[in-house]
Amino acid sequence: MGRGKVEMKRIDNDASRGVTFSKLRAGLLKKAHELAVLCDAHLGVIVFSSNGKLFDYCSPHTSWSELIQRYESSSTSSSTSDIQLQQIPAEIERLRQERDHLEASLRRLTGEDLSSLATDEELDDLEQQLQSVLGKVRQREDELLTEQLDETRQKVQILEDQNSFLRHMFDEEDYY
Repeated sequence: MGRGKVEMKRIDNDASRGVTFSKLRAGLLKKAHELAVLCDAHLGVIVFSSNGKLFDYCSPHTSWSELIQRYESSSTSSSTSDIQLQQIPAEIERLRQERDHLEASLRRLTGEDLSSLATDEELDDLEQQLQSVLGKVRQREDELLTEQLDETRQKVQILEDQNSFLRHMFDEEDYY
């Protein structure tokens, strides 16, 4: 049969509070030991009683200094994460500016926003970019036409071979 629900409030009687503290402390340290042994966890528990007495537990094969060092390095990495979190708004702003710049470039390349080009030099740069793109488009077009021409030649050759074969078959039938 299980223990009834205990109301969570300070125990007023000093003797009862001491007994309860002793039992709960023992249970806590026992659970800490079980966790360390069964799960190979590295842990430490520090408990101070109401009159200031220290009780502690450190998992086997681990020293307090090792635990504290691991804790501090873990805390350092979380503070590094905090620094990274603080840098996120600046990174978002940088990416927004880059996106805006790329969108403006795209609008210029498509001819939607030529008014933003203020000098002849900017217009010449845009013309060179467009000439370069046009050259690449023509090159790709030539490649596709060459591929289509090759495919068509292959089909013509196949049809000529079939035609020749059928003529030969037809001529042999007429011969008999």
